[in-house]
Amino acid sequence: MKLFVYHTPELTPTEHLPECAVVVDVLRATTTMATVLASGGEAVQVFSDLDLLIKTSESWAMEKRLRAGERGGAKVPGFDLGNSPLDCVPEKVQGRRLFISTTNGTRALQRVQQAETLITAAFVNRNTVVKYLLEHRPENVWIVASGWEGSFSLEDTACAGAIADSIVQQSNLSANDIAGNDEVISSIALYTQWQDNLVELFHHASHGKRLLNLAGNEDIKYCAQTDILEILPIQQDPGVLKSYN
Repeated sequence: MKLFVYHTPELTPTEHLPECAVVVDVLRATTTMATVLASGGEAVQVFSDLDLLIKTSESWAMEKRLRAGERGGAKVPGFDLGNSPLDCVPEKVQGRRLFISTTNGTRALQRVQQAETLITAAFVNRNTVVKYLLEHRPENVWIVASGWEGSFSLEDTACAGAIADSIVQQSNLSANDIAGNDEVISSIALYTQWQDNLVELFHHASHGKRLLNLAGNEDIKYCAQTDILEILPIQQDPGVLKSYN
């Protein structure tokens, strides 16, 4: 098994796709997706275009759907939810499909939508992702950080490093064994430097600062928790993620 870390979706190769793609958007899309499914959501369906989201969701009864829209860290007016995992409590999401569009995470998912297997990861469900990868041992794994509008993000690359580091710790593989590119080694280094203080790392991150300006400190604290959800969002149909059983 070889891991390849890409700091943004735009940096992924265009001529082929991997056996398994892991999309990461810690602040906050993939954290929210894991939380929705852990709270009993039926599925998460992702869109880059808000109008298409609205049109597609119209075919679902109101009591069976939720529309979540985020741009620039803020909730899109007229939508049920923004992109806060703290809003995704069971009494709100259970049995419903979340139709979601965000600034970065949904774009990353669409970039690798045609991969043989597509899963999403965040710190909150890191161990479940690692368990899946160690059980299935796909030959090539891309960990695709969503970044911020095409730029590097500290929190997503640190999460990629958390996944890679945990694979090393839980297997007989070394970092050199699993590293398909230099970014794997650098992401492990970033994670191990900050693993005991992820909240502070998020405060240094540009999007963390953006969320703090939007009164998102509690979101940051939640997203910085590691291995609190035993859930693995996996693509069942293009753009539709459900809990892996």
